[in-house]
Amino acid sequence: MSPRLIRSLGEYREACDELRSHGQRLGLVPTLGALHHAHQALMRAARGVSERVVVTIFVNPTQFGPGEDFERYPRDLSGDLAACEEAGVDLVFAPERSEMYPADEATRVSVSRLTDGLCGPFRPGHFTGVATIVAKLFAATGPCSAVFGRKDYQQLQVIQRMTRDLLLPVRIVEHPTLRDADGLATSSRNRYLSPAERQLALAIPRALGRVSQLFLSGERDAERLTRLLRESLELGGLRLEYAELAGSRELERIEHGSLAPGQAGAFIAARVGTTRLIDNLILGVDPAPPVGPGSGTSA
Repeated sequence: MSPRLIRSLGEYREACDELRSHGQRLGLVPTLGALHHAHQALMRAARGVSERVVVTIFVNPTQFGPGEDFERYPRDLSGDLAACEEAGVDLVFAPERSEMYPADEATRVSVSRLTDGLCGPFRPGHFTGVATIVAKLFAATGPCSAVFGRKDYQQLQVIQRMTRDLLLPVRIVEHPTLRDADGLATSSRNRYLSPAERQLALAIPRALGRVSQLFLSGERDAERLTRLLRESLELGGLRLEYAELAGSRELERIEHGSLAPGQAGAFIAARVGTTRLIDNLILGVDPAPPVGPGSGTSA
């Protein structure tokens, strides 16, 4: 059955309240649209913790900085609705900008410290935009379980901290990073890559895989692991923003010392052509990315 499509904020609130009034738990999957199989995995995970699944589709302008891809970000509501129907979604909320950002609005939600490193310096204001829209969606939805992927790991930590600090009645559910057959983390932005650019991008999961294997073989020194991570990414055409180890909870940079499993993650952000890609792996916890067809054997 096709999901019910709602464009009005008031109607959306009423629909969520009505579902809860019948004793049904809500599972929420907030998205920017351009849905793919990784989004559908989040929807199915939401079904696993709730009776009804709600998906929001909104290309949020406040999380895109100057020169980023807000205008060209893929928009395909009909395709998104088909993906939601296939995954068994009950309700889709796809508001206009005016519904989420009324005229003269002047409030933003900011989470400190967690946004100081990694993507924070490269995308000023991004996480404030993310926290603001997610807080709005949580307020509109009401009590629910919200599912987020670990690929956007820094975003996940920001949302968890915001939800805890603001006492929001939302349970955050983490879902593992999904990858395409060649190992590249699934992302709506992957469609921007040409075949040649995609081959360059595969240096990212290969680098994570090498660091993971070295860690599992017994290497615990942060400095040596960081050096291997960066050396594995030295490939022409891939413009590195950062490649570093950071704490798995506070996201502080870790450059020295011995690491325990689960203590730290390897984090990468790079541009391939005009496309910005991010990826991560928590050492000793997450599986190494697969080496699939066309991924090559060396960076």
